[in-house]
Formats: sequence, C-alpha cells, structure tokens
Amino acid sequence: MKFLKYLLIAMVVLPLFALAVLWGGAALSLDRSGSYSGAVSALPTLAEQPSGLVRIAANDMEFRARVAGFGPGQGAKGNVMLLHGFPETSIMWEPLVAALGEAGYRVVAFDQRGYSPGARPQGVSEYVMPQLIGDLMAVAGAAGFDQFHLVGHDWGSAVGWATTMALPAKVQTYNALSIPHVAAFGEAMADENSEQRQKSSYMAFFATPWLPERVFAFDDFDMLKNNLYADHSEATIAEYVAMFAEPGALTGALNWYRASALAVAGGDSADDGAPDLDPNISLPVQFIWGNQDQAVSAQSVEMHRKYLKGVYREVELEAGHWLMEEEPAVVVDRIVDFISANS
Repeated sequence: MKFLKYLLIAMVVLPLFALAVLWGGAALSLDRSGSYSGAVSALPTLAEQPSGLVRIAANDMEFRARVAGFGPGQGAKGNVMLLHGFPETSIMWEPLVAALGEAGYRVVAFDQRGYSPGARPQGVSEYVMPQLIGDLMAVAGAAGFDQFHLVGHDWGSAVGWATTMALPAKVQTYNALSIPHVAAFGEAMADENSEQRQKSSYMAFFATPWLPERVFAFDDFDMLKNNLYADHSEATIAEYVAMFAEPGALTGALNWYRASALAVAGGDSADDGAPDLDPNISLPVQFIWGNQDQAVSAQSVEMHRKYLKGVYREVELEAGHWLMEEEPAVVVDRIVDFISANS
C-alpha cells in the first residue's frame, strides 16, 4: 500500500516539477528590457527613408517593415507586397526585396500582426483572417498602393490566398510559396486519413493555450534554433530570437493558429477563418513548393489546381518548407520573372 501511495504522489509531483522547470526555463529566456521594441520605435518612417528598415503606421497600429524602391525616380514598374509566415519576420524576404527594388518596383515586406511590437493586440479574436487581410490592405494603402503584386509564404501564403479571393481587383499577380490554395488545403484536412492531416498534426499543439510558448522559449529558444531554424542563417536566427524574446511576441504569433482553430470549430471555411468566398481565382498565379516539405502534402497541391482559372505556373523544387533559405536564387529569379511577365 505504501508503494502505491508513493507512486501516486510521484505521478502528481513529477509532472508538476517538470512544468515548473519548463515554465522557469522559458521565463529566464525572455528579454524584459524592451530593447527590441525600443530599436523598432527608433526606426525612421517610410516618409523619412525610401529603403531599408522603417515604421509604417496603419490600421491604428505601427508595423516594422523592409522597403525598397521609394526614392525619386524609383518604383516605376509597380508595387509589391510580401507576407512572411510563422515563425519568421520580413528578414526572410531580404534577397527578394533587393531584387525587386533593383528591377524597378516599390516593395513593402512588413512584420505582420503579432510580430511587430506596435501591432500586437491581445486576444485570440484579434488574429482572425479578416483582421489579417485588413492589415495588409492598410499597410498597402499607407505605402500609396492602390493595386499590387502579392507574394506570401506559409501563413503569409494563406493570407494571400484569402486576399485574392476577397479582393481580386486589388491584386495584380499572386506568388504563393509552400502553402497551396486554402480551399484545397481545407479539403485535404477534412479527410481524416489524408497525408495532409497527418502533416498538419503539429497545428493542434501550436493552438494549445500557453504551453507552446514555454516549449519554444525554454533553454534560450533551443527548439527554435536547432529545429525549425536549422536551415536559417545566423543573422536571421538572431533577429527571430530577439523578437520572440519580447514578452507577448510568441503569444501573438501563435494566436494565428488559435484563431484558425476557433474559426474551424465555429464552421468557417477553408480552415483559415475566412468567410465563404468564391474559391476560383482568375488572376495570374505562381505556386512554388518543395516536394520534401514536412508540412505540405502532394495531395493538397494536386487538389488546388482546379481553383486556378487564369495564368498559372507551378514550380516544384527539391526542397523543404523554407524555400527562401534553401533555394533563394531560384525562388527570387522565378518570382521576379513572373511579376515582370504579368505586369
């Protein structure tokens, strides 16, 4: 009997001890000095600086962004908006920002809601798809863009697909990286036996309250550095960790998954929280994906083609999920070429 008593005590105490270690290790990894926010608040505005890192006020918030082509005599060929995914920032787009700027475009790659210190509202309901589309349109408007070419990766790709459905008159071309059409993605996810559902099983953990923040931050963000960021440069990792070390930043980024999970539970379509929209897209679309992507199945890619009714180009790479890190030259060349050919 004593053995069973001690066993029960151990079964209660050990998990609590493990949680305490996890919680404490994550808390010690955070930077509470406000240094990242301070550096962002010291950046010039877009009106003050035509290229590089700037601040853009939009949608009653302020977004950190990388821009190019806003100087005198620049940007004559058109406008381009770039949307990053999880868990990244606009630094992922640096080679593309430079290439598009040199090609004659005005370019904005902004750190999206939850990632920019000045655009980090509290509450999961603040991260539903209509809010994310609203940020894109507000930042584009603040940059003076009435229409624009759109590029997105990962969650940025999902926002891009939703935008092309909701506001097709605003988008001239769309380049989607890694994530196929959200309607097809949702269809694949609805199949309980699909490969896509298996590959997306991580999303349930990301949508869990408070726990993923502690796991990601534990031991100075070791999981991010040595797992998700394994293919990233040291400079890129340094920026990501500095941003996520701010209290609340990881929660803001993970709230995208939580909002999506709530939307799906509430019956919204396409697995992304967007309202019902015509999924057929007639504007020029290029889809670039890696056939070794651990998060995307070939099944969902095949299913998405039926929704693309206009000019369509598909680029399949021998690569994984992080296309801008694994194949930057190819990706940049294909995007610049597609935008130029369809401007």
